[in-house]
Amino acid sequence: MSFWRNIASIAARRLDLADCTECPGGLPGEDPAFSTAVTALGAKLAKVDGRADGHEFAAFTEVFQPDPASEPNIHRLYELARQTTHGFESYAKRLAKRYSSCPQLLEDVVDGLFHIAKADGVVTTDELAYLERVSNLFGMSPLAFRRLRATHLGVGADDPYAILDVPADADDATVHKAWKIALTSVHPDRARARGLPTEFIEVAEAKAAAINAAFSTVMRERRELGLAAAG
Repeated sequence: MSFWRNIASIAARRLDLADCTECPGGLPGEDPAFSTAVTALGAKLAKVDGRADGHEFAAFTEVFQPDPASEPNIHRLYELARQTTHGFESYAKRLAKRYSSCPQLLEDVVDGLFHIAKADGVVTTDELAYLERVSNLFGMSPLAFRRLRATHLGVGADDPYAILDVPADADDATVHKAWKIALTSVHPDRARARGLPTEFIEVAEAKAAAINAAFSTVMRERRELGLAAAG
């Protein structure tokens, strides 16, 4: 199996062609533009943390599996692309435009990029920003990106759903109830009523602000996605 067919079988493993009738050239593995863009995005991601090494290319080949005959050429393309992070947005935009009717395929590409980012044992803030930027350019929703991030890295302490202690698929009423309970438990007025020192009140204010910000983020994202309940 050629490299380009292999890349299709991995990156598009969940692709339903019935939902992707406008994909140019059939399967993406048969499209050189797709293959070049994915290789460049993987290579430039490896450069983001400033210490690109063999771990990332090994992870790339694990996800996108070039056959032995193709690997030297792919390695040369990868090495050329990873000299700088410049230009990654252009590759992402071209891929998003070319495969706009294949959102699952684009999500699979981000999934593979997460695997590459983890290759050296840590995903840096810069790498996470790169992944999020690519997902934005692909048109992925914040919830879809959060799900991928949680799959690969676990739920972050700064995740608004984690702060509210509710699952991401909770309905609006559950989110609202969790917000009220969390806010009531840390409200600064309770600390003042108990006569606690100023330091305790400041901590309570910070916690309340974080809870309110988390609730606002969740509801804003739901409105943007048309998921918030009417009224």
